[in-house]
Amino acid sequence: MLRVGVVGVGNMGRHHARIYSELAKEGRVEFIGVADANFKRAKEIARQYSVEAFQDYNKLIGIVDAVSIAVPTSLHKQVALDFIENGVNVLVEKPIAESIESAEEIIRAAEKKNVTLMVGHIERFNPAVLKLKEILEAKTLGEIVTLTAKRVGPFPPQIKDVGVIIDLAVHDIDVMSFLLGEQVREVHAKAGSAKNPLELEDYAVIVLTFESATGVVETNWLTPHKVRKLSVVGTEGIAELDYINQELTLYNHEWIRKAKIQKREPLKNEIEHFVECIEKGMQPIVSGNDGLHALKVAIMALKSAKEGKIVKD
Repeated sequence: MLRVGVVGVGNMGRHHARIYSELAKEGRVEFIGVADANFKRAKEIARQYSVEAFQDYNKLIGIVDAVSIAVPTSLHKQVALDFIENGVNVLVEKPIAESIESAEEIIRAAEKKNVTLMVGHIERFNPAVLKLKEILEAKTLGEIVTLTAKRVGPFPPQIKDVGVIIDLAVHDIDVMSFLLGEQVREVHAKAGSAKNPLELEDYAVIVLTFESATGVVETNWLTPHKVRKLSVVGTEGIAELDYINQELTLYNHEWIRKAKIQKREPLKNEIEHFVECIEKGMQPIVSGNDGLHALKVAIMALKSAKEGKIVKD
């Protein structure tokens, strides 16, 4: 049975721990332990799920086959490489790393060691997104013209090493690429820092040019409530997707239809997929290269905003 662990049990990591615990109860994995530099937090989560707690994540090496990494982005490379070099399969939270060079290093190491590397772009596992992908492939909306995303909410104080583009906009960059089956060709962005104490950008509007369509991402940490929505306009109709409520509505000139969606926690879908990929030797739906593409585009957006011009791939 696959032995699993979690490194970093803050906002996101604690949910990875909860789901591994559920899978362990179902007899699908053996949940070994959690590690966090904040040992008090590690012990708290470990106690909750009756597993071991470590302050030094290296102590998980040798006793786990797979690990979720949910530490701050700036630490992704070091932690991921330490596990990969020891033959441990890795699910690293998005974004894959803080720089293109670090991301490429992680990908190369995983290929060399022949371990599974997956990036936690959770919206790929949202049942509403998967349903929308089906609908687009069936050409129900005709040819896609534009995709417009709104991903806004309050400032998360735990995010100290990246701005809103790399933290939030990467979700919609990745989803749009996934839905269209294409990579971004050029980026034009406007961004700024209104209230961020570290003066990292906390609002942005990003225009993404794909081969077949145009994407627009509006994101900020200034809105007091969370909004996670996507609108897709096609030649034969439009789709409105609500990520949070997992709802999808289709409109054309004659009718309005709500898609039937089997609601399920996206993170559970994601972690189950990670486990299955390791067990069956499958390529993950979100590969290291997918994570690299989303990061590259986010960095292009930062460059565009800074230089005030379109940036091409």
